[in-house]
Amino acid sequence: MREPVRAQAPRERTMFVSAVDQKGEPVEGLGPNDFIIREDGAAREVLRVSRAIEPIDIAILVDDSAASQSLIPRVREALRSFIANMSTGNEIAIVGLADRPTILANYTSNTKLLQDAIGLLWPRSRSGTTLMDALYEVSRGLERRETPRAVIIPIITDGGDFPYRHYEQVMPEVKQAGAAIHAIAIGNFASLDHDELRNRSRVLSEGTRDSGGQRISLLSEISVQQTLDRLGRELSSQYKVVYGRPESLIPPEKIQVSAKRPGITMRGALERGRGTTK
Repeated sequence: MREPVRAQAPRERTMFVSAVDQKGEPVEGLGPNDFIIREDGAAREVLRVSRAIEPIDIAILVDDSAASQSLIPRVREALRSFIANMSTGNEIAIVGLADRPTILANYTSNTKLLQDAIGLLWPRSRSGTTLMDALYEVSRGLERRETPRAVIIPIITDGGDFPYRHYEQVMPEVKQAGAAIHAIAIGNFASLDHDELRNRSRVLSEGTRDSGGQRISLLSEISVQQTLDRLGRELSSQYKVVYGRPESLIPPEKIQVSAKRPGITMRGALERGRGTTK
């Protein structure tokens, strides 16, 4: 007598998901029924939801170009607060963007080393940023690290960008690294006269969203500390969402997470080593 064919158990995947209200503040107390996850449009069953406690690698990319004259004092103040709140259990790197990506502090939870790096942030005269190159190089570095979550936080002005890399080179590395880009962009970013600026604009719009992050647009640097503090609260309050998907040789191209409840915005990235959301 032939044995009955048993359905294969779904493969479990894990996402780290932010859930925020209309003010950008974390929403607490959500469960499996509050999340909708789709892979290439197909709904997946959410199996378990818990508070994410896994450590985060956080790379902060700071515009210290000539255009950052009024930004840098605000950024120094904001980073001191952010580091005080986020360095416990996580590792933070600080990278300057003027002329070429420059590591001011490699990944560490040592607050003194990070505070010393903040003191190295000064506007560099006659320089532009290299955001695209920094995203590429930081992502390549993150690929060699095994921390379950990774976040890249560019803090940039709308001054010139003079990179060697372009969008199609940068974003595959970001995806391979499993890093979510949360960009804080200060200024109007209206000019798209050159390919470099168009590439940067595409990263700030498509790249942030596709990585599971966001673009936060500010008209002036006055709100940088408030914005960075709120982002820290969001990252510290993420959910660990485990869902099931059928076994398949072809990975999904597009993964989306959303809320069943109105008024809640969700964004997230897959656990490191398994790709990112789009």
